[in-house]
Amino acid sequence: MTPVRRRDLVFLGVAVAVAVWLVVRAAYGDLPPFRWWLPVPLGVLAVAEALGARTLRARLSAEREGRPAPGRSAAAARPVEPLLVARVAVLAQASAWVGAVLAGAWAGLLLHTAPALGRLAYARGDTVTGVIGVLVAVGLTVAALWLEHVCRVPADRDDEDPPRGARA
Repeated sequence: MTPVRRRDLVFLGVAVAVAVWLVVRAAYGDLPPFRWWLPVPLGVLAVAEALGARTLRARLSAEREGRPAPGRSAAAARPVEPLLVARVAVLAQASAWVGAVLAGAWAGLLLHTAPALGRLAYARGDTVTGVIGVLVAVGLTVAALWLEHVCRVPADRDDEDPPRGARA
């Protein structure tokens, strides 16, 4: 499994922002007002993934060092299942993509509402929602990338190839 490239996430977010900006620009009057609580579930997911990354990092480092995980006795220490780590890595990658798409979508809304604060009746509330949405979606992306990083298997020093130009 290859890690998610940050460049791809940025490109996707910018493309979605432009597309959403065009749609919102054309249909803003027909859209319902965006409430401030709409991006809150993304924030809950971001916090859950960040806490999961912290916990998994502690468990994996404890397992690698041969000691019990924090808050556990030596008898209660169970190894982390490799399949669980693989599933969490897939969840992290999917969340990173979703976070990039939603950050672009909220940014597209902001591209239309922020310049029209004094001109449109619902622009102030929609701008607040857009700012919250962008912050939470970027937070989800960052938490997902951290979780993906935690799931990486460290390279063995014995298995590494020598650097190019180095002689064995």
